[in-house]
Order: sequence, then C-alpha cells, then structure tokens
Amino acid sequence: MREERLLGVKRIPQRDFGIPRFTYDEGLAQLYGDPPAWPTPTRGVSEIRLALRFKSNDSLLRHFKDTSTLYLEIVDYPGEWLLDLPMLAQDYLSWSRQMTGLLNGQRGEWSAKWRMMCEGLDPLAPADENRLADIAAAWTDYLHHCKQQGLHFIQPGRFVLPGDMAGAPALQFFPWPDVDAWGESKLAQADKHTNAGMLRERFNYYCEKVVKGFYKNHFLRFDRQIVLVDCLQPLNSGPQAFNDMRLALTQLMQSFHYGQRTLFRRLFSPVIDKLLFAATKADHVTIDQHANMVSLLQQLIQDAWQNAAFEGISMDCLGLASVQATTSGIIDVNGEKIPALRGNRLSDGAPLTVYPGEVPARLPGQAFWDKQGFQFEAFRPQVMDVDKPLPHIRLDAALEFLIGDKLR
Repeated sequence: MREERLLGVKRIPQRDFGIPRFTYDEGLAQLYGDPPAWPTPTRGVSEIRLALRFKSNDSLLRHFKDTSTLYLEIVDYPGEWLLDLPMLAQDYLSWSRQMTGLLNGQRGEWSAKWRMMCEGLDPLAPADENRLADIAAAWTDYLHHCKQQGLHFIQPGRFVLPGDMAGAPALQFFPWPDVDAWGESKLAQADKHTNAGMLRERFNYYCEKVVKGFYKNHFLRFDRQIVLVDCLQPLNSGPQAFNDMRLALTQLMQSFHYGQRTLFRRLFSPVIDKLLFAATKADHVTIDQHANMVSLLQQLIQDAWQNAAFEGISMDCLGLASVQATTSGIIDVNGEKIPALRGNRLSDGAPLTVYPGEVPARLPGQAFWDKQGFQFEAFRPQVMDVDKPLPHIRLDAALEFLIGDKLR
C-alpha cells in the first residue's frame, strides 16, 4: 500500500462449490450495526477467494507485463477442530488414559455425572448402543462446560461443534473410564460388537474419516497458516485455564512439527512454508503490554519455534486485533500518569476507562496467581462510520509476513 503498487482487490467465485462461503457481508453488517456487535463465531469450514491486482516490483516481470494478479484463498475453520489433530498419533486406549488423567480439580467436578453413568459398564458385554449414546451425551455436556469455563484442551472437538454430523454414531464415543481396572490387553482385544470394541471402532472411524478427512481436504492446499491464540482469557480465568491452554498448544505443536519423519509430514505432505502465531485481543491491553503478550506467546510455543527454524519454516509471533475495539490514552490518577483503555463494555455497552494490568512476559508462576493483578474487560466493537475502514492493530504486519513476498 505504501508503495502504491496494489491496484485493487475483489472477491471472485470459489473453486470448490461444496465449501460454504465465508459470511463476510453478514459480519460487516454486525460490526457496523446499531449497536455494533461481533460477528457470529465460526462453526464450520468456510472460504473466501480474492484476486489482488498489483504492479510487480520485479524488474524482469515488468518487461513482460505491467500488472500481476495474486489469487488468495482464505479458509476459516473452528479452532476446536484443530485440536483433534493430536488424536491421530494415539490409539483408543492411550487417548482414554490421557483424557481420564485430566479429570482432577475442576474437571473432576464437571465430569462427575459422566463418571457416574460409566459405573458398571462392562467392556466385554454386547454393545448397548442406547446406553453408549447416553454416556457420550454426558461426555459432550462435560466438554461444553469446559469450553464455557474458558478451557482449551477439548477433545473430540467436533463434539462441541458437530456441524452436519450432529447425532451421528461417529460422535457417540467417549474415553474408557478405567483402563487399568480391566487391563489394556483385554480391552485392546475386545470384539468390535462389545461395548469397548464399539467405542474403539467409533474412535478409529472418527480419526480416520473425520479428523484425517478434514485435514486432507483442506491442509493439503495451504502454503501459509495463521494460528490465533487468546492468552488473555486464561490469564483472567486462573491457573487451571492457563495450564490447560498451555497443554493444548503443546499437544498441537507436537503434531505441527514439519520434519520429514513427523506424523504431520507423513499424513499430509504439507507445503506450508510460513506459519504465524498471533496473540489476539491486543486492543484489550494497553500499548505498553503488547511486547509482553508476544513474549508470553513465544514462551508457549518455544519448542515448535526451534523445530520450525531447524526445518527451514519461516515463523513469527505478533500481537494483533483484527478489529480494534478500544482507544488508548493516558489518565491522571492521584498525580500519576498511567496508560489506559477507553471502550464500551460488551455486556451492557457502558463506557469504561480501565487499566487491565500487566501481562506476564514469561510463563506465570505461583506469585502471579497469588496477587492476580490482571483483569481485562470484554469490549464490544466501536461505533464506526460505514464509509470508513475498520480500525485494527498490526493486521497489516500479519499480511506482510504471510503474503508480502508474493506481491513483489
């Protein structure tokens, strides 16, 4: 834009007519509404295709044509589906051990009904589909509660956002509640028509057809990827929510290793050569805390960062807000000038001027949670003139990293 080489952008028809269109116009109508509102969250895969006409900066290309066109396909999908990828490296019993191993603290309280319904379930008895469906529904309720409480490591992800699979048997399984009580070898050999066998078969189907199918249909086409990470909500919610987010990212990053012998490479042979991690809601903290947001995110994905560098993958972290909901300023408190945010509270639209507190630059220890001096508000979008572009924070920097080299 600064070089005035971008001549124009327009939407063009998708190549795959089977993928829903990204609801761009509907989202804009909500943002510019009265009162303004955030667009409806992503509940499935959608896509938008753009044509970017620009003047090339390449001296060789300029000899052949005055302008070039970059076709940009943007695919949106729920983050919950992304977190299913680690399941592909597990079998049913190892996944069951991991899921039931998490059922302590608040997770233990929230899963009490599910555990009660599992009592007396004989793994080697003939499969009782109605009972299995009821217990799977209780597991789904537990996952919904985890999501409502700000937890991130939610598997299977399709259980909370099923899309057109709602009610399908592929979404009617759950982890075996106590692998050790029956013995792993006995459960592994259970006939497919038994309770344990049917759960195992459904787990395998889910991984093979649903998870792997989703990534084969979409990830094979990607060459650039952005992963959005909300670090602020877990800081608000407490240590269990934050550690849960850290676990989710760790599991995901282990799947995202791009080396030749990794699961991701073997399954999908991806061509992704640029990967951007973005700490979202940069407009919900004061400007002086943006560097801390990025530093915290870098700490969370450190292992993946090192692996990407080794494999020659270009990777970056930044803080952004795709739509800026606040304005920054300085206020005077008892003679001391401190940075602050002004905006309208999401719940009731009331005007607020706040200093949310300090974002830890490193993984927070017990001292941070003991004082818990961080509290950010959720803001609704600002009232905006429909003929003016949406305000943002570093969206331009994100685009420069992801596609800047293709516009030269």
